[in-house]
Amino acid sequence: MAATADRIRCSWALGSALMTTYHDEEWGVPCHDDRTLFEFLILEGMQAGLSWDTVLRKRDNFRAAFDGFDPRKVARYGAADIRRLMRDEGIIRNRAKIDAAIGNAKACLQVQGEFGSFDRFIWQFVDGRPLQGRRRRLQDIPANTDDSVAMSKELRRRGFRFVGPTICYAFMQAVGLVNDHLVDCFRCRRLS
Repeated sequence: MAATADRIRCSWALGSALMTTYHDEEWGVPCHDDRTLFEFLILEGMQAGLSWDTVLRKRDNFRAAFDGFDPRKVARYGAADIRRLMRDEGIIRNRAKIDAAIGNAKACLQVQGEFGSFDRFIWQFVDGRPLQGRRRRLQDIPANTDDSVAMSKELRRRGFRFVGPTICYAFMQAVGLVNDHLVDCFRCRRLS
């Protein structure tokens, strides 16, 4: 835990003003918007091996480069789009991650067709209600859980990539499927 003059926050949130704002306004807030869920799934995959602060600094560039993370548009990307993305210095230029984002858009559309929404599919892994971590220390937060393992397995079965159990757990935390704000953090109670 870390305290600023006005609030107690999860210590990871104090690395930069961008991280603090993200912590205070977005992280752990239950999300039910398909486009936003798709965006976070892609960004969590892009983050693999890097810091979340790096991804946040590039998020606006990602949104512009990936047509606002509209899965219908991203699913139609071809060779020219891949070349454009590989030249874009404002994003993470990793060919495997870019290819995965395009493939994940296609898989997302299939899930939407089957379940009616990506939201309905994703939230089934927590029975439609956010899990409450109630953790006291940062080191008590797991890298993955049985739920993230199950999500990862099902996403992979459906053709998604860069969706391992750890990436899935970070995604679950980001979009509010789990509230992992530490119990003393001012956000914990607000998201309970």
